[in-house]
Amino acid sequence: MGDHGIPTEHCYEEARVAETLKKGSRVTGAAREKLATELKRKYDSGASIRALADETGRSYGFVHRMLSESGVILRGRGGATRGKAKATA
Repeated sequence: MGDHGIPTEHCYEEARVAETLKKGSRVTGAAREKLATELKRKYDSGASIRALADETGRSYGFVHRMLSESGVILRGRGGATRGKAKATA
């Protein structure tokens, strides 16, 4: 286990993904398919798009597009909704 209870091998995996993807570099072919598979797996395991973007050094929009292209059904937004305030009696 590493810091904050995160398995050490997970930390190395994140570093490996970030190293192979230079920010702003074009991702094509097999590398794009591999990245899409990894993002899909992590998103399906509960990671947020923002967390995946931070982990890979890519933008939120890039990760969102990769997930959409992979056929992932995106989760709804979290947090409080902006519905009408509850009436107090």
